Amino acid sequence: MLVMPGRRKSREVLGLPGGLPLAVALRRTAAGGYDLGAFGADLFAGTVVGIVALPLSMALAIAVGAPPQHGLYTAIVAGTVAALTGGSKFQVTGPTAAFVVVLGPIVSRFGLSGLLTAGLMAGLLLVAMGTARLGRLVEFIPHPVTTGFTAGIATVIATLQLKDVLGLHVARMPERFPDKVAALWAARGSASLVECGVAAATLALLLLAPRLTRRVPAPLVAIGTVTFAAWALGVPADTLGTRFHTTIGGHEVAGIPPLPPLPQLPWGDGPLTFRLVEKLLPSAFAIAMLGAIESLLSAVIADGMTGKRHDPDAELVGQGLANIVAPFFGGIAATGALARTATNIRAGARSPLAAIVHAMVVLACILLLARVVSYVPMASLAALLLVIAWNMSELRHVGHVLRVAPKSDVFVLVTCYVLTVVFDMVLAVGVGIVLAALLFIGRMAELTQARLLQQGDDEEARRLLPRGVAFYEIRGPLFFGAAQNAMSALGAIAADVQVVILGLGRVPVIDATGLVALESALERLRRARKFVIIAGPLPEPRRIFEKAELEASLDHVLFADDVEQAQQIAIDLVTLNPNWGAALPPVAAA
Repeated sequence: MLVMPGRRKSREVLGLPGGLPLAVALRRTAAGGYDLGAFGADLFAGTVVGIVALPLSMALAIAVGAPPQHGLYTAIVAGTVAALTGGSKFQVTGPTAAFVVVLGPIVSRFGLSGLLTAGLMAGLLLVAMGTARLGRLVEFIPHPVTTGFTAGIATVIATLQLKDVLGLHVARMPERFPDKVAALWAARGSASLVECGVAAATLALLLLAPRLTRRVPAPLVAIGTVTFAAWALGVPADTLGTRFHTTIGGHEVAGIPPLPPLPQLPWGDGPLTFRLVEKLLPSAFAIAMLGAIESLLSAVIADGMTGKRHDPDAELVGQGLANIVAPFFGGIAATGALARTATNIRAGARSPLAAIVHAMVVLACILLLARVVSYVPMASLAALLLVIAWNMSELRHVGHVLRVAPKSDVFVLVTCYVLTVVFDMVLAVGVGIVLAALLFIGRMAELTQARLLQQGDDEEARRLLPRGVAFYEIRGPLFFGAAQNAMSALGAIAADVQVVILGLGRVPVIDATGLVALESALERLRRARKFVIIAGPLPEPRRIFEKAELEASLDHVLFADDVEQAQQIAIDLVTLNPNWGAALPPVAAA
């Protein structure tokens, strides 16, 4: 068996090129050995996940505003490509609920072709992110930001399902969320008891089935039972077959067409124009960012469940390639799906082959069971999305954060939630990250403290310092958020002080702003006719000090390795040259 002691070494052992991190999970599986028992486990797990993915993929495509078969094509094509090329052994890729709020407006403005083109562009961005080794940067997105926009997405999804759950007749659903709520409220008089009953029965079975058995997926039990009952009893409920139709060879087919995903141009028959790309670029960026966040979070959770480790850069490349290929077969935007990935692991998956089996199961259902699928009630799919939205919201976790987190984090969470619901996720994430960064800078600045010791202050100062010497120590990072405050206390140095020891040994890092503040403070001390001894060790990066050449450019500055050496230099200066301050060159008035 090949030994892979580190990340860089593992890529060399597995024969990966130095540039593009590709198919890491599949190569690791091959390097670790794969036998018939593992294939049997993957076959079972993939079948279970495929059954779960079938209704979910259709429901998510419908929620976006696309025909249901496009969700199935996404699960087939994107699920296969990501499994072959990604960096997580257990990730299952497909359409997810998080994309609903991003993809819905694209469909309403640009149609299905715009949706497919935006997904293709997002795939290119994801590949670029993975190639540039940006996978680890997603980990720096603050938790209140992800919690806030995830809860907001869940709210939007749940609200949109009320149309089919209640059987409301809305001629045209507006684009903005407040207008959607107003439209649903205006159509409240058209509610149908039949649709409500179908949705209620599906919800009851979705919640009850896991308590009875976990060997059979709850969506299969709930939707299969309700579909059969509605068909057998002749319940006049709206179904996939009554809502969607496809023309094949001049014949109209109800529901999903019994055809595999076929090659096509995402942007349609005409040429792809620069104007369209320009209009879709913000949406493509949003898809790429959300896809990166969700897929890597899902992969991290999968690592926690299995004890394995994924390659985040390879996972971004795999997700990017999946989103590049899928639109050419009618697939919408896809990412790693946490619920399906967790189901895959619990079912005993051993390798990426389980995700490929899941895609083949969905394909088989299209080819063999398309007519049966057409009888699935729309209210049942809406009820399934209600459960997904509830699980996605994590209300208990949100409540816990609101109770125990600092007020600044609560403010970020609530802001991201409101912006996601009222406007969109892109604005919410952007504003949330900026707010979190500013609040973090404020908290870090509070960690940077300064201490001034000089004769007459206290017993410690009289014991450590001779007359005419002051000690000014900074503790904490000296960066742009803390530099001015850290240096401001230097103005309190007494007039009879001749030498100032500036202790930087407890400053771990310094940036350009910190250096400018330090130089300004040194200049003020020069004007006050005082010598300065900078006591190290100097903060990182030290090249800032080397480029600044403080000792060479400022004739009143000396350097010492530590505070003890600085004290000895200061004593020598004051003792041997009691009038040294007067010997400094005159300084012009500021």
